Amino acid sequence: MYFGVDYYPEQWVFPYGGTADNPEAQWELDAELMVKAGVNVVRMGDFTWGLCEPEDGKFNFDWLKRAMDVFGRAGIKTVLATPTSAPPLWLSKKHPEILPVGENGQVLHEGTRHAVCFNNDVYWNHAKRVVEAMAKALGKNPHLVAWQIDSGIGGHNTEWSFNRDTQLEWQNWLQLKYETVEMLNQKLGLNYFGQVASSFDQMPMPMHAPTAHNPALLLDWARFCSDTIVAFVTMQADVLRELTPGVPLTTNLRALQRRFDHFDVAKVLDFVSVESNAAIKTKAAELACDIDILRSLKKEDIRTPDGDVGFWVIEQKAGQVNWQDVNSLVRPGVVRLFTYQLVSRGASGVLFYQWRQPRIGNEKFSGAVMGHHAREDNRTFREIAQIGEELRLLAPAIKDTRVVAEACILYSHDNDWMLQQPMQPNKAFNLRHHIQLIYNALHDRNISVDFARPSEDLSQYKLVFAPSLHLLSGGEVDMLKLYVQNGGTLVATFNTGLVDENGIAPDSGYPRDMTDLFGLEVTEFDPLPPGEENHMTFKGAFPTSHLHPARFWCDIIEPKEYQVLATYAKDFYVGKPAMTMNTYGLGRAIYIGTQSHEHFYYDLVGWLRQVCNVHPLLKVPETVQVSMREKEGTKIFFLLNHQNSPVRIQFYKPMHDFLTGHMFSGNYDLPPHGVLVLDEHPEVKPVEEAEVG
Repeated sequence: MYFGVDYYPEQWVFPYGGTADNPEAQWELDAELMVKAGVNVVRMGDFTWGLCEPEDGKFNFDWLKRAMDVFGRAGIKTVLATPTSAPPLWLSKKHPEILPVGENGQVLHEGTRHAVCFNNDVYWNHAKRVVEAMAKALGKNPHLVAWQIDSGIGGHNTEWSFNRDTQLEWQNWLQLKYETVEMLNQKLGLNYFGQVASSFDQMPMPMHAPTAHNPALLLDWARFCSDTIVAFVTMQADVLRELTPGVPLTTNLRALQRRFDHFDVAKVLDFVSVESNAAIKTKAAELACDIDILRSLKKEDIRTPDGDVGFWVIEQKAGQVNWQDVNSLVRPGVVRLFTYQLVSRGASGVLFYQWRQPRIGNEKFSGAVMGHHAREDNRTFREIAQIGEELRLLAPAIKDTRVVAEACILYSHDNDWMLQQPMQPNKAFNLRHHIQLIYNALHDRNISVDFARPSEDLSQYKLVFAPSLHLLSGGEVDMLKLYVQNGGTLVATFNTGLVDENGIAPDSGYPRDMTDLFGLEVTEFDPLPPGEENHMTFKGAFPTSHLHPARFWCDIIEPKEYQVLATYAKDFYVGKPAMTMNTYGLGRAIYIGTQSHEHFYYDLVGWLRQVCNVHPLLKVPETVQVSMREKEGTKIFFLLNHQNSPVRIQFYKPMHDFLTGHMFSGNYDLPPHGVLVLDEHPEVKPVEEAEVG
């Protein structure tokens, strides 16, 4: 298993490190310390374009080769990032047309990273040239184990740029998609406000305007910008595969935070790498949701540097960030806890951001394994070294294991982009929050979850949630019907099937082409402002623990064929169905016409566990998070205590702990932020009480 850090050798040369006589001496010292922490891989190279090409066409990769060799001699491999996310000043000055333009027409200037327009040929060609030069200079280095394409691609709202080059490519993209102006006008609904085009070169970019642009145009703009990002990643991937065949490719992704299709980008890669923000998002379920989303981006054809089947964490925060209003320290044990959360959910490589706090630049006080004064006795170094030693022992057991989920949550970028547009029925509704409510209930019941696009094969799942799929294409509808027809259980919620892939509302009833699937038609919907709510009254088939409110949105449902599970308690639609279940083929389709509070989703998951025969991984107290990795009948359980107090666990079967080598059964006190990594073990005498860190 690869365990490492993100390292910036250019920040540790004289006068910031080393000496006048030996400017790079600090690299050797850092390598020695890394070995003591169990590090066997570093990532470097991102943001170094201006150092690798200090003048137009004049390349210098010697210093990077020396850095790779220093760490290679210490047994530390390198993930090399292409430097294209930070173009050099000479390029921006010589070709200011590469700079991005905002929707107000204002140029975003040079002097930092991400100051680029992805549709500009000059930037594209120079980026390709530096990637080719880097691959030729360093691609055969024996210490290279993977390439990272770019860094934080699309960051700082640079996925969209409104340059003249962008406009030309946008109009060309529309022409390739629609072929004729007549089809363009029809599919985008440009009769609305009379904004029909007579030629493709009339089509505007959605820049700042007196009022909102056509929603279909905005959706296609988002698709176009995403396709541009995917094409840029593909360009670099093609170069690297040609010049360095056999070296796996990745890039660093965040959980759906940037405006491009992450599934499409993942297709181009050999393995997914993620950025984890445990330092700022300390709710276990929110972090777990991010991890499961990112793990699900690539489910097959995975090729990591060591041949494992998981994803990598290319940036696990080693400490506090530096861009919040208040950047508090990460408490002892928390980095270890959240590292095990990542490993438990499928990570097969972990690198910490970053090795050492730089003495220069914007991130001087961002958390790192080492502070400005590199001391082995610092708290974070000791914690990282502990993790390194533990993962070294654990690695053989988890090699080639994977997370196998029985439940799935559907998500599509097209749908999300449509719901982020202005003029929604209820601006207070938030898709990610709605997904999180459902996810929390599954997570807290220790049920493993995948995410998938509605167009994917869903047959492996016992239970599939379709939260507010406002936009569904005809093909996606067919896949949902096929899943239920063949025996699956589908749970859809309000705001589903209101438009097709072109943003056109159906004239055959909501949800579009699925009234037969759910046995109902939504005739109206009543968005509720924050603070107002209806309530649901439940039938006997659905057990409840609380009074469950109906918030944000109430679908008014007309029956066709279904079983009513709950009705609305008041207003003019009192007694109308709020939750239904319909048999379709060999399966069942459940429809929930509103959003409720967290207790409802706990009750829902509890009921669905019985209906779908889905079981939690282990029976443990609710405050203990359980994940499982498996292969060929071998099951490895991870138990994490995210609380600040110990939790007593009762084990009814003998268990073996990989971290300590202990075998036990009976009572076990898991301390605050404690971790257990277990498999079932034959016959062992029970212990009265045990405790481990």
